[in-house]
Amino acid sequence: MTTKVPIVILSGFLGSGKTTLLTKMLQFYTSRQLTPAVIMNEVGDVNLDGLLVGEDIAMREMLSGCICCSISGDLGLEIRDLIQEASPDLILVEATGVANPMETFDAVTDAAILIPIEMHAMVSVVDANHFLHWHRKGKGRTYHLMMDQIRCASILLLNKSDLISPAELDETRQLLVKLNPHAAVHVTTYCQIEDELLEQVLEIPTRPIAYEDIQKNDHAATSSDHDHHSSPEQPGHHHTHSHVMAYTYYFEQPIDQESFTNMITQLPEHIYRAKGVYTAADTGERMLFQYAYQKVDTFRINPQGKVEDVAAFIGEQFSKDSLKKQLDEITSYRKM
Repeated sequence: MTTKVPIVILSGFLGSGKTTLLTKMLQFYTSRQLTPAVIMNEVGDVNLDGLLVGEDIAMREMLSGCICCSISGDLGLEIRDLIQEASPDLILVEATGVANPMETFDAVTDAAILIPIEMHAMVSVVDANHFLHWHRKGKGRTYHLMMDQIRCASILLLNKSDLISPAELDETRQLLVKLNPHAAVHVTTYCQIEDELLEQVLEIPTRPIAYEDIQKNDHAATSSDHDHHSSPEQPGHHHTHSHVMAYTYYFEQPIDQESFTNMITQLPEHIYRAKGVYTAADTGERMLFQYAYQKVDTFRINPQGKVEDVAAFIGEQFSKDSLKKQLDEITSYRKM
């Protein structure tokens, strides 16, 4: 029999903690003498999360599109090339945060036509505070996308649980169970999960909830701005993330960390995620920053090879011109 390479999809909205989970999974599997490989997908034209993946890990980047739609046909080729070049024991696919999980699953299963692979799990990471916020709003494409990411999971991580009260955490967990009674819910901070769960991931047969079930559940929560529950084969197919924008800005010189951090933490609510690399003007150190929902984390890095100073922003119908003006002002401030 031909050995099928296990595929694990990491799903979850922007900033929920997928890349943190990915690094933990890579550490775990390599410590067990397994050879994992990674496919990372970004809507924008740069992949900064890839800097957090070790040089010893075989990785493919799929940029400027989403594996659930515009570049879905490329996924099979990327998986095939990874398997031929690296002979991995498993492949972890980190989908962009605005990807519809069912269609991501479809793209992976379509890839099975080209290469012997087998889906083992779809792990969805949920930002506890952010999901509860959108649930209380009760409408919008973002909220419906989050619900789909929860419904299609075989494993749910209720992450950033330390950022809400115990009562809110219990409320959010009940919401997840109601949306997906079939998936185990694991409450986490920084995606810390037990080794036993990571061992189980490679044994869990993945059967995401069917389109028909999603449609049935959504009839009770239909919103005028919810536009994505037809299957890819049906006419009039739209993408849940069609309202999402990506903007990339390249820094021409080192920048003042304090000015930049102040600007980032005051981004408008509809810019969900930002990440990038810059050179600190005061120390000359290369820094990697990650931002989600008014919170920014910064890490010193020592990138191998040429890595541009760049910032990537993902959000919902924000003004690129306004954002560029703010970034230009920080650069101009340094020139003075």
